[in-house]
Amino acid sequence: MQRLRVRYAKRGRLRFTSHRDISRAVERAVRRAGIPVAYSAGFSPHPKISYAGAAPTGVASEAEYLEIGVTTPCEPERIRGDLDGSLPPGLDVLDVVEAGPGGLAERLEASEWEVRLPGADPGLAGVAVEKFLSAGAVEVERLTKKGPRRFDAREAVLRLAVSEGTGRTAAQVPGQSCVILRMVVRHMTPAVRPDDVLAGLRLVADFAPPVPPEVTRLAQGLLDVGTGALADPFDLDRETTRGGETGPVGEHVAG
Repeated sequence: MQRLRVRYAKRGRLRFTSHRDISRAVERAVRRAGIPVAYSAGFSPHPKISYAGAAPTGVASEAEYLEIGVTTPCEPERIRGDLDGSLPPGLDVLDVVEAGPGGLAERLEASEWEVRLPGADPGLAGVAVEKFLSAGAVEVERLTKKGPRRFDAREAVLRLAVSEGTGRTAAQVPGQSCVILRMVVRHMTPAVRPDDVLAGLRLVADFAPPVPPEVTRLAQGLLDVGTGALADPFDLDRETTRGGETGPVGEHVAG
């Protein structure tokens, strides 16, 4: 069985779609595109499609990942075009590679996020960010299925910067400022989300945006702890293909 790894975006109104509904949309698109997906064994077989590091409902993303098992070797670029054409607008397939050795989830060590805050004061945001970064720990509380849970939102944040944005957001009025937070957050348990960081800014500096934030995940990948930079998780798969272990359709390539 060949495994194909897919990077896709969740944009516009589709950011409000639940992960379950996205899974259903992908399964329908796979059938519509004629992709020879493999199925699990047993009484109730399911298509072999798995997801890694899905963004929360209500959050846009340029870096969502899934893996498809197929029964017949496929050309990744053809699959990218066929799958993208079968998905609804707003679920956009950006890249497809043949899977190399190792798991995909273990390469998703951190995320880079952009948080747009229309109408927020840039000066107050800068002060809040400085206080948050200088704090040893910032305990926030989130309501989970098992009830309220407290955890440190500061430990996971490797980089956090503030700037004043240009352009319009959905909630922005003409002439209104828009604060932009850019952050790199390590994947931990429990997961620290951008709204947890915003809760931390409110705790340390009483900073609260006047309207709901617009959040986009820009990237996921392997983490360089020294710089906070993220590597493309598909780089290892591409190196495997170029190194002669596997060809574009799963055949051995002579070195």
